[in-house]
Amino acid sequence: MMIPRRLSSVVSERLRQFPAVALLGPRQVGKTTLARRFLPDKEYDYLDLENPMDRARLDDAPAYLASRHNRLVIIDEVQRMPGLFQVLRGVIDERILGGEPSGHFLLLGSASIELLRQSSESLAGRIAYLELSPLDVLEIAPEDGPALWVRGGFPRSLLAANDGESMAWRENFITTYLERDIPQLGPRIPAETLRRFWTMLAHSQGSPLNAAQLARSLAVDGKTIAKYLDLMVDLLLVRRLPPFYANVGKRLVKSPKTYLRDSGVLHALLRLSDHEQILGHPIAGTSWEGHVVETLIHCSPPRTQAFYFRTAAGAEIDLLLELASGQLWAIEIKRNLAPKLTKGFGIAQGDLQPERSFLVYPGTDRYPISGGVEVVGLRELAEELVSLR
Repeated sequence: MMIPRRLSSVVSERLRQFPAVALLGPRQVGKTTLARRFLPDKEYDYLDLENPMDRARLDDAPAYLASRHNRLVIIDEVQRMPGLFQVLRGVIDERILGGEPSGHFLLLGSASIELLRQSSESLAGRIAYLELSPLDVLEIAPEDGPALWVRGGFPRSLLAANDGESMAWRENFITTYLERDIPQLGPRIPAETLRRFWTMLAHSQGSPLNAAQLARSLAVDGKTIAKYLDLMVDLLLVRRLPPFYANVGKRLVKSPKTYLRDSGVLHALLRLSDHEQILGHPIAGTSWEGHVVETLIHCSPPRTQAFYFRTAAGAEIDLLLELASGQLWAIEIKRNLAPKLTKGFGIAQGDLQPERSFLVYPGTDRYPISGGVEVVGLRELAEELVSLR
């Protein structure tokens, strides 16, 4: 079963605007499927840089790529060949001079910062960057929402025949990252150490980062913890949600919150294989919170910035979205079907005076409550954010 991705139309649009488009996302998220199955009909060549035969074609990369004029060239796992970006610049400039202004290369990669560092100078002005996240609530049927939370949005996990097969896929996904993918990217970190760190982040889902506690648990220093976290963020597996700074005359919590970006991976690391096990575990509330945070950030219009807000006294807003228009949306997240606002949210709302305030819950009804807050389901708020694009 192939699920069309909302990003397909955006990729097509950027290819009409730019000579090169980089589509970034973690492994197995569906980048290759999107590139080869869902783009409009166009002649293309596909190269996978993990395939020795395809890498051999690029032994003389300038000559091979120059011969592909009037065709789209899709290059998968492009971070495996860092020197290619300088070659692409010359080929792109030649094709532009030859009357081809756009649509030359679609670059697929699994490490965001690495790609940005390699290409930011050599392809400046010639490339657009897009991120493909796991499937979200707007890409599936409404009745599949609970399964999306339990299994996460990686297509093979979500579409598995049963929870057992889904769990087996996610466990293999985690092991492959630890033992194969991360070492190939360069860092020499013992797989078991990184697994422990990843699992610790899972247990502290949605909490402000306590680097000192993590360092003590792993018997390393704070700089090493920062390096590990940077790696997981760069691989698009962990989100670091920064605090919102405002002049409210109160002491603010300044540590970022961390979330595992896919709820299915979170549950696999905690060995929670089905809905009942998750509901019986203390992580259930923050797991749902992370699922909502990731969904709403993913669905937000371009140039939206995401934060959280917390004072030392406990006033808190789970998610703040600062839209490009300057509007501030405050979002409280509850897993209860009869949700109630906390006192801390009301205090924080008074401090920041956001233009709109929401309480997101697992239900489908939408209704107002006190303080100008709207109770709304995740799917409906995601649709509203997408409509602003």
